[in-house]
Amino acid sequence: MENICKNCNQVITENFCANCGQKKYKKIDKKYIWDELQYTVFHTNKGLLYSVKNILKNPGKTAKEFIDGNRVNHYKPILLVFVLSGIATFISFKVLNLKEIMSAYFSEQHINSSFMNDLMSFMSSYSSILMLLYIPLFAITTKIAFRNWEHNYYEHIVMNSYILSFYTLISIIFVYPIMFFFRNSPSAFYSLTQFSILLVPLILVWFFKEFYKEKPLKNIILKVLAALGLTILGYLIFIILAGVVGFGIAMIKGPEALEYLKQK
Repeated sequence: MENICKNCNQVITENFCANCGQKKYKKIDKKYIWDELQYTVFHTNKGLLYSVKNILKNPGKTAKEFIDGNRVNHYKPILLVFVLSGIATFISFKVLNLKEIMSAYFSEQHINSSFMNDLMSFMSSYSSILMLLYIPLFAITTKIAFRNWEHNYYEHIVMNSYILSFYTLISIIFVYPIMFFFRNSPSAFYSLTQFSILLVPLILVWFFKEFYKEKPLKNIILKVLAALGLTILGYLIFIILAGVVGFGIAMIKGPEALEYLKQK
């Protein structure tokens, strides 16, 4: 019975079904759980840690391998960025108390609008989640900037997943431990968050230079600047639209909502 594939009912002569690829039946017991744990988490030649190791070494090369079809050993990039963003969010809220620190910082800056205080605190506190949601938008900007270099929009989603994975790993491994020691100083804490954002242009240039090895560095830099310019433009448009929509809703809701938007 153990030699019959549970998926397609074909006879299995090796460890995997030759017809559908299903792994040979194995009873779930202590050994099975331990083997799966080792294989999916601790195995550095395949899976999660393999992808993390390679992303830290060279995210651009790793992304190119995956897009070019060398995928069997790699953790799925979109799933990986979800996992890493979840870890980063947990550390931000449960270890660093990021929301409270950001709120304290903006209060120190004498931002008198409750709306602006809450908005800026929210965007700073939930940056990991927001960047995850921005991946499809970032992919549009990089696709436009690199439009003559063969790859389609969906491949740019994968590229941006790797970029965000690298940025998140750097934050978890290096930036968050430093921030932990400055959690009682909102100003220093905020400066560190801004410093980590300033690393993004350097990460992008390195990533795309390794991805497009045959392209001149000058061309890479110009296209990265174009992508960043489009991103900033899109961000400004979003802020303006959000402000207009917020003001419109406040007008409908009445005086209390308008007071929330006003400077005190």
